[in-house]
Amino acid sequence: MRTYKYLIIGGGMVADGAARGIRELDGEGTIGILSADVDPPYTRPALTKKLWTDPSFGWSQVPLGTQPETGADLDLETEVTSIDREKHQVRTAEGEDVGYERLLLATGVHPRQLDDAQDDAVIYFRSADDYHRVRRLATPGRRFVIVGGGYIGSELAAALIGQGCEVTLVFPEETLGGSMFPSEIASGYQRLFTDAGVQLLPGRQASVIGRDGQATIVTLDDGNALRADAVIAGLGTVPATELAEAAGLEVDDGIVVDAHLKTSDEAVWAAGDVASYPDAILGRTRVEHVDSARKMGRAVGRSMAGDPEPYAYTPYFYSVVFGVGWQAVGTLDPSLEVLATETGDGEPVAVYLDSTGAPVGVLLWQAEGRLDAARTLLARRPTDRDEIARSIR
Repeated sequence: MRTYKYLIIGGGMVADGAARGIRELDGEGTIGILSADVDPPYTRPALTKKLWTDPSFGWSQVPLGTQPETGADLDLETEVTSIDREKHQVRTAEGEDVGYERLLLATGVHPRQLDDAQDDAVIYFRSADDYHRVRRLATPGRRFVIVGGGYIGSELAAALIGQGCEVTLVFPEETLGGSMFPSEIASGYQRLFTDAGVQLLPGRQASVIGRDGQATIVTLDDGNALRADAVIAGLGTVPATELAEAAGLEVDDGIVVDAHLKTSDEAVWAAGDVASYPDAILGRTRVEHVDSARKMGRAVGRSMAGDPEPYAYTPYFYSVVFGVGWQAVGTLDPSLEVLATETGDGEPVAVYLDSTGAPVGVLLWQAEGRLDAARTLLARRPTDRDEIARSIR
């Protein structure tokens, strides 16, 4: 039976970061990565960003080089079906048992799926395979319907309209971005899409999706039907906690970990999208963004290799569409009171306040270099409005 000092389940950016973090402290310990993916670890944000917008950025720049740069063994297309915590081993779908001294669960998330959609009628965009499939379809004049107006939906709508495709974006909010942004910013955000030629269908949801010959038919909740060459869904995700639950680890909206990213088992860690961790500023949370994957991946690798330092980083998240970018830290909830202010350069800033008037989230619109100020503001939690505004300038 193969046995590793460090065994990682999952082959995304967290796995890459963890292997590198391990190597910072342990240059000799064996590392194994068991990944259900068909591709080695790669930079996931490129799938909806640079690969579409930067002609100088090609697929050869997407892989992270995990195996050659860390010496880890990488098993692709390898699904782990169970964990035996007493024996310190996992079992794969092929029936192989693999042993470990220290185990990392970096299992990520599953995309939410539509209840009434014909098999293969919808692309649930998450992987490199999905990118390649959409890229092959994205020729001028092709009709795309995108269901969901979050990160994936909005970024792909911008990408596809840039390829000369016809794009219809269906989303339940009354305004695109309305679930995160205050109304004035959301209205401006929505205009970016309409001005670019994206057809928006706000306040609508897909009820049935099926095939009609080569076309796909999307029936909306108001009874209207849309005909498309391809349908993409970006409906959010659920944490992939099945292995952890079956193994008896503590799970609560993700795999519960402590400040060292260790689970309820002393020999098992978890990190990335799947991990519910105690953030030093935000409290217990689970974050599904690239900044978190990079920083938490490295931190969990170092923790597995004996680093006593707790994970104390508060991640940010961001998006860029039509050349307009935003960054944020904390909770973006427009139902909260929002203090509108601006940076010293005049760029818009929205600060989200809780019931006590203290900041719990900061949105920076086209404002670079203010993330540390935003984190400091959230950590200090002042309630004086003038002080809040000064803090972000």
